[in-house]
Amino acid sequence: MKSKASISHDEAMVKELRERPDFAAEYLKAAMEDTEEPGVLLIALRRVAEARGGVAKVAKAAGIERESLYRALSARGNPRWSTLVAVTKAMGLKLTVEAAQ
Repeated sequence: MKSKASISHDEAMVKELRERPDFAAEYLKAAMEDTEEPGVLLIALRRVAEARGGVAKVAKAAGIERESLYRALSARGNPRWSTLVAVTKAMGLKLTVEAAQ
C-alpha cells in the first residue's frame, strides 16, 4: 500500500500564500502585530515574496536590487519605508494603518 506523500509546513505555507491573496494579507497583518519581535514582519514579507514568484522577481518589479532585498527582508534587516512600500506594491498588496482597539 502506497502512503500519501506529505509536504512540509513551509511548503504548505508557500502554497497557501501563493493561491490566496487574502491569506497573504492576513498573514502580514498578524506579523505586523508582533511588537515583541519586529523582524517577524520582514520574514513574513520574504515568505510572501517567495510565494509570489521569488524574491528576485519581486525585487525586479519593485525596482530594487535582488541582494539588497534579501538583506532588507532578513531577520536583522532594516529596510527603508520606501522599500517596504515598493515591495508590497510589487506583490499586489499595500500597507495600511488603522486605529488601535
